[in-house]
Amino acid sequence: MTPPHALQKSLLHWFNINQRNLPWRERYEPYQIWISEIMAQQTQMDRVVEYFRRWMETFPDIHSLANAPEEKVLKCWEGLGYYSRARNVLKSAKILNSKYGGRIPQQKKELLALPGIGPYTAGAIASIAYNEDVALVDANIERIFARIFNIDLIPGSPEAKKEYWQKAEAILPSGQARNFNQALMELGALVCRPKSPDCPSCPVAAYCLALEYDLVPERPQPKKSKKIIPIHMATGILLHKGLVFIQQRLVDDVWGALWEFPGGRMEKDEPPEQTVVREFLEETELAVRIESKITTTIHHYTRYKVTLHCFLLSLEQSDSDPVLHAAQDFHWLPFERVHDYAFPAGHRKLIEFIVEQSNPSFF
Repeated sequence: MTPPHALQKSLLHWFNINQRNLPWRERYEPYQIWISEIMAQQTQMDRVVEYFRRWMETFPDIHSLANAPEEKVLKCWEGLGYYSRARNVLKSAKILNSKYGGRIPQQKKELLALPGIGPYTAGAIASIAYNEDVALVDANIERIFARIFNIDLIPGSPEAKKEYWQKAEAILPSGQARNFNQALMELGALVCRPKSPDCPSCPVAAYCLALEYDLVPERPQPKKSKKIIPIHMATGILLHKGLVFIQQRLVDDVWGALWEFPGGRMEKDEPPEQTVVREFLEETELAVRIESKITTTIHHYTRYKVTLHCFLLSLEQSDSDPVLHAAQDFHWLPFERVHDYAFPAGHRKLIEFIVEQSNPSFF
């Protein structure tokens, strides 16, 4: 059995010396802790810091965020993915601004009532911002506990989740939740990594049962690798009278409310040139013709590998008014203006490709 006090003391001492200098740790303001935790979900820390600084310059407090248009919020979030998180942040900001006067509540129960805030995020805000005695469990902490306590349970199973939360609550030192919870997460990020853990440098190696039994590579149980599903799509930049066409996706669609160049999935044995012409007609009732191939981009999204064939298009007819069947809004605008709008990753790569051309021939 791991001696809780000794483990706590060793971990807190290590964190005091080795913690990274992160901007939200300067004052531990609840608003900053909240935003940093939402951004850090499935995102590497160096990118989180970059996006966090930009976010705070744009929305320095809850009031400024609550009164911002959704499009501005999505644009500031662009590149982090999982845009429902950004929309939930905006919804929560409006509630916080109207119900709490721009203050983030301290109690976990109240935090859980906000859109997009689950047990982990609520615990992170309560413990890190307010130093409340609230336990945390994320992927890093699950991995640490699986190794320290030699937990041989299937990751993600109800039994495993229950066990991890029980351990987190049992091992939490009273009055030190802020530093202890961060120490666990920091340990998982810097030392007790998923691959190549640095066991010789671990401050709690003396208490690690998986290390004692030579089972570190088997803890937690290895997950079954998921098959990558290839998807082939085609899209087009429609140019008419010096302006390009963009449309806004439906709110309840994948990447809802983001902007895009029309296109879609290639049907069986359908060439991408045919796909983009068909998709434009189906989505906008605009008849288009292909002028040239621009590029092909590849984007990985969860279990999918998306290959996107991109074309430069022109109108077959003089009428440029679309009839939207797969979008809620559209614009004709100079290409330089597309930077004002938030796009999904694949289309953003297409925009970046065109911008990077030293002498683009597309326009």
